[in-house]
Amino acid sequence: MVRRNLNDLLAFVTVAREGSFTRAAASLGVTQSALSQTIRALEERLQIRLLTRTTRSVSPTLAGERLAQAIGNRFDEIEAELDALTELRDKPAGTVRITCGDHVLHSVLLPRLTPLLREYPDIKLEFDVNYGFRDIVADRFDAGVRLGKTIDKDMIAIPIGPPMRLAVVASPSYFAVHPIPKTPQDLTAHQCINQRMQSSGGLYVWDFERRGQQMNVRVDGQLIFNTTHPQIDAALAGLGIALLPEDELMPYMEDGQLVRVLEDWCPKFEGYHLYYPSRRQPSPAFTLVVQALRVANPRSIKR
Repeated sequence: MVRRNLNDLLAFVTVAREGSFTRAAASLGVTQSALSQTIRALEERLQIRLLTRTTRSVSPTLAGERLAQAIGNRFDEIEAELDALTELRDKPAGTVRITCGDHVLHSVLLPRLTPLLREYPDIKLEFDVNYGFRDIVADRFDAGVRLGKTIDKDMIAIPIGPPMRLAVVASPSYFAVHPIPKTPQDLTAHQCINQRMQSSGGLYVWDFERRGQQMNVRVDGQLIFNTTHPQIDAALAGLGIALLPEDELMPYMEDGQLVRVLEDWCPKFEGYHLYYPSRRQPSPAFTLVVQALRVANPRSIKR
């Protein structure tokens, strides 16, 4: 009886988190019909409806939400304890899931974690490239990467890179026919390459600071992207002015393909941090990932 109840409760928590019988069944390795029968049996045994089903979605009822919150973390703790048992093995193993942007993925994460993967072949890494503010607890990620100033206070955050700086650039061909902006406000008269923010759905507001004076500018232009690399391509093609991390643009600025402007309006700011919820027993694989990424003194790193 106890084992059956645990299986039924695990099935319920999985459906509640996935919001879909299809995804939950795939996660649990069972058929949708078997999973549906399990949930109906649980509801009948408890004599209360736990899930609201429509043709397109599944969501917990008030009672279901209360149950999911009460027992969901318990299953996570059990899973973490079982993962910790891999310490008894010769080599750490398991999958570590990280959500991040593409810039930090290729500039920090992959270079820093490549030696780890070679040393521990039983460790797997899954990266979710996403510019939105993912709920890493609800979405079952082990960790995420954001700029330090954007991380919630209830998360553990460790620096994994040096302070960053943005750069405003355009091609020589663009500035051959457009005046060079002297102040951030001048950008409103230019073709600027915009970025759509996945978290809010709005366009990124370009923010600047010089000697304590802050200025936010809503720019306009013919192009909008939601990742960085197409913005670089567009700037190289002379299609407008871009605002992107300095280290991504440095090779193009050094060889003259891009011209930097408004440099004195772009101060350094807190760089990338790995963040994750407090956990009593992190898996050995996750611990090794943190150790590989941790930077004791970010300011000492040379770009």
